[in-house]
Amino acid sequence: MIHSLFIVNSSGDVFLEKHWRSVVSRTCVSYFLDVHRESANNVPPVLSTPHHYLVSIQRNGISLVAACKQEFPPLFVIEFLHRVVDTFEDYFSECNENVIKENYVIVYELLDEMLDNGFPLATECNILKELIKPPNILRTIANSVTGKSKYYARTISGTLPSGQLSAIPWRRTGVKYTNNEAYFDVVEEVDAIIDKNGQTIFAEIQGYIDCCIKLSGMPDLSLSFMNPRLFDDVSFHPCVRFKRWESERILSFIPPDGNFRLMSYHVGSQSIVAIPIYVRHNLVLKSGEQSRLDITVGPKTTMGRTVEGVKLDICMPKAVTNCSLVVNQGKYTYDTVNKILHWDIGRIDAAKLPNIRGTVSVASTNSTLETTIDRVHFTISQMAVSGLKVNRLDMYGEKYKPFKGVKYVTKAGKFQIRM
Repeated sequence: MIHSLFIVNSSGDVFLEKHWRSVVSRTCVSYFLDVHRESANNVPPVLSTPHHYLVSIQRNGISLVAACKQEFPPLFVIEFLHRVVDTFEDYFSECNENVIKENYVIVYELLDEMLDNGFPLATECNILKELIKPPNILRTIANSVTGKSKYYARTISGTLPSGQLSAIPWRRTGVKYTNNEAYFDVVEEVDAIIDKNGQTIFAEIQGYIDCCIKLSGMPDLSLSFMNPRLFDDVSFHPCVRFKRWESERILSFIPPDGNFRLMSYHVGSQSIVAIPIYVRHNLVLKSGEQSRLDITVGPKTTMGRTVEGVKLDICMPKAVTNCSLVVNQGKYTYDTVNKILHWDIGRIDAAKLPNIRGTVSVASTNSTLETTIDRVHFTISQMAVSGLKVNRLDMYGEKYKPFKGVKYVTKAGKFQIRM
């Protein structure tokens, strides 16, 4: 299926290539680079060239481009490329050009195990970590003392991973923990467009549930919700039994060991999405060159929760020559090149200072000003804006009682306020 994989940096240079079925010249990547230079954010995921199909994803400032010679299911290859990046992030904590260059040997070993003759083989981190040991500080120090180069240090285990012998490929056998714990993070991102009058034009929620499971043996978990019908669309980790979800709206699964994403979900605009904060604004145009923009920010539907990490990015028109901000909280910077005013508000505590006010003095060469608050950032702990609540978590197959915890977080996604 996949003949070659090329990893390209933001400058358009191929800094890693891996071939499986046959050697594909890196000149084929030029078709991808031509489209990428025209519009980096609008590159089609599949490009057809005279001799190859190029499938690409872009994450963390790098692009992964897979070259295929025959027709194939495109979503299958796209999902594999995302799995490659997720594996690198699991091994190295992050995935960027510098990290990949520092761990060339491990990266090539991972790609060898993840793909066999162009077809996915082992893509679960639990299995890969038994085959290829992740880098750590002790190994780095040992290599420095013994004089072994990190580029030639062997990291492949000599034993067959127990997960390969199991009927459940995502979980290894013989897992044992002194403290058995299961943590679930329910994270929701709000996408919204608000008009000049403060009315919500569009609002929806993108959510996901991340897990940290450290349970001994082979536990069988069942997770139920108070209001599962609010989901408009869902996607699951392969461990979830989909038939039971369809019939009972219960997540039944044997979990992988460690950190993983259990499910992603979508709450559409047809549902009532409450915006957690409000942003009121008033633009005053004077006859001269000086204008004023008054902005008030505060919590709206936060159920008494403290809003943290509040930031506003205000896009100014090209006619603006300079602007200054007078605020009762936070600090600001103005990007004169991109014409963006960054206002870092920080934390909003409704009990102490419910309304945050800022006055922007704008100097421009045009009397007509049209601005937008193009990006809004905020984080609210212990709250799911959709109203999603976990009902209970049951465990079968093991006799011990684990410690269970659920955390809710609401964040700003693609948030725009028009003025």
